[in-house]
Amino acid sequence: MPNFPAATQRSRVRVPLRFGDGYSVDAELVTFHGLTDGQEHVAVVLGEPGPTPLVRLHSECLTGDVFGSARCDCGPQLREAVERIAERGGVLLYLRQEGRGIGLYNKLDAYALQDQGLDTYAANTALGLPEDDRDYTAAAQMLTALGIESLDLLSNNPDKAGQLRDLGIDVHDRVPTGVFTTAHNVRYLRAKVLQTQHTLPLGELTELSAG
Repeated sequence: MPNFPAATQRSRVRVPLRFGDGYSVDAELVTFHGLTDGQEHVAVVLGEPGPTPLVRLHSECLTGDVFGSARCDCGPQLREAVERIAERGGVLLYLRQEGRGIGLYNKLDAYALQDQGLDTYAANTALGLPEDDRDYTAAAQMLTALGIESLDLLSNNPDKAGQLRDLGIDVHDRVPTGVFTTAHNVRYLRAKVLQTQHTLPLGELTELSAG
């Protein structure tokens, strides 16, 4: 049995998605009542989800998702995830957790500290903030409200799988995303590997960082 309060579906609406590179797909956006954190998270249902759908928990990133910032890999991950999930059938949970949960203004303050040499986690700590303040209880509520009890998780982050399992969701497999490096984000990606054990090729990132 789930060890969290039940949420319910609030509305479902079909929305055609269009991306800058020309890729397009029809999706169904689902909203919810009763999410524990009170945020307006949205489920994006793509393709025909089967018994073990492909699922991504994508934290909102205004700078990367909307403005195409090269300081992170969020925008390319979002684009990749939508296509991969649509091909197989599944759900992308778009979670309002800007800056690993610290908010947009704090994230931009952390960027300023990163420009002075701190990595993405140390910058948060220097601001008196958690390295990662994300809680995935609402994500588990959303999945359960959608009738999803078992899934393959599209993620490089072991913490997402661990939290979902602790909440009673059966994460059958963790499927890595692509690696999207730029001259501006390689230190950020390398910090993810060293600090939070993301499944990214450390050797390749080290070479790029030194180059």
